[in-house]
Amino acid sequence: MPTPDYDPTALILFGGGGHGKTLIELVRAAGTYHWVAVVDDGLPPGSEVLGVPVVGGAAVLPELYARGVRLAVNGVGGINHPEVRLKVFETLAAAGFNCPALVHPTAWVDSSARLEGGVQVLAQSYVSACAVIGYGSVLNAGVVVSHDCVIGKCVNLSPGALLAGGVRVEDFAQIGMGATINLNLTIGRGARVGNGATVKADVPPGTVVYAGSVYPPR
Repeated sequence: MPTPDYDPTALILFGGGGHGKTLIELVRAAGTYHWVAVVDDGLPPGSEVLGVPVVGGAAVLPELYARGVRLAVNGVGGINHPEVRLKVFETLAAAGFNCPALVHPTAWVDSSARLEGGVQVLAQSYVSACAVIGYGSVLNAGVVVSHDCVIGKCVNLSPGALLAGGVRVEDFAQIGMGATINLNLTIGRGARVGNGATVKADVPPGTVVYAGSVYPPR
């Protein structure tokens, strides 16, 4: 059987919900790739998401691979459930798909910064010098990741989050909208920092910092 032609610009989207819609628009704005299909077990085949056809659930991944598609985008945001987002990456990898980093054309990533596979940098975000963004992490709109920050795997930085220089955010942590993380602090694995919080000390793994609060409490 002849090998199907490989199109290095063809993408499939796994997950056609709200985060997935944002990514459809990002890819169209960037112009580097084009959409082939949406894969979503919760949407009816034959429907569309922003004009991209839904072709079925995870069971159709081998068929898409056989058609020569090799690149996929994880459209599952994973808010409050980062393990679900990680599971999607594992499903895509097992089917042979790679997940490129995506950067909105209005975002800025300094040349010395590094983005690992599956990273998604949304509109108006900034990744500064020597920062590292780990596999599968999401920087939502207007996020600032300052110099020398290290962001772990499947981290979600919500819109407007501000990380000062040298901050470390460990795997599966989540930073809420408009939260501020002060210089050289560590946010532990799986910790959750609420919207508008100000963090002035290291946050241990699994800790919840409540929205609008100052951590540690006075």
